[in-house]
Amino acid sequence: MGRFPPLLWLILIGLLLLPTPAGRVLLDLAGGLFLTLLALPVLLGGAGWIGWKILQSRIRTCEACGTSTMSSEDRCAVCGSPLPKNQKGGTSAQAVDDSLPASDVTIDIKAEDVDP
Repeated sequence: MGRFPPLLWLILIGLLLLPTPAGRVLLDLAGGLFLTLLALPVLLGGAGWIGWKILQSRIRTCEACGTSTMSSEDRCAVCGSPLPKNQKGGTSAQAVDDSLPASDVTIDIKAEDVDP
């Protein structure tokens, strides 16, 4: 395997520089490849973003236990409570009421000693 002959390099450069049909074809081919390489990441990123939004719209969250699922079942697989229907906005969680103090919405657990 030898090097590319200098005469062929000169012919190739001549085709690119001279306004011949062959030079135009080579420039169009190089420009098309360059545009494809630039546009491909943008197109793949856009397709990935659209796919992510579609997946997010299919996720339903159980209002009782907070488990997220994509199943088509009507009941939560963890606690058995009915799952909400998908809303247009894609979120099924209810709005949180921030006006209540935290002590009213938390569960206090007290440990007790059990004698045998």
